Amino acid sequence: MDIVLRAAFAFAFIFFLTRIVGRRELSSLEPFDLIMLIVLGDLVQQGVTQSDYSITGLVLAAGTIALLQVLVSYLNFRFRRLQPLLEGEPIVLVEAGRLLERNLARERLTPDELLEQARRNQIGSFDQIRLAVLETSGQISFIPKQ
Repeated sequence: MDIVLRAAFAFAFIFFLTRIVGRRELSSLEPFDLIMLIVLGDLVQQGVTQSDYSITGLVLAAGTIALLQVLVSYLNFRFRRLQPLLEGEPIVLVEAGRLLERNLARERLTPDELLEQARRNQIGSFDQIRLAVLETSGQISFIPKQ
């Protein structure tokens, strides 16, 4: 039972941590970020299983985390009011060619980073963007002006 409680706490902590870190950071992993995720995984594993290397401990910890993930997905699907809390909401970054500085600052994005993403979508300037949205996946969608 101890492993189940620690796994549930680890799940909640990681869920909370990913919400704080932000979408943009998680959508584009640099080599250092990947290494940090591996280290984080090892630290969480040590905290969940401590020195229990049994198959039972593995099944309990992995099963608890998997079950909680399925529960979060179900709650997200079944109760639309929980979506902003569980998944987040898309954030408009550019509207009618005008940067929304407050939203950029909230997501720790610079205009140069946004323009770089726009260029990857064959958009040369903010004036050419009707709408730019930071999606819940961390990707930025661009709708060009016609």
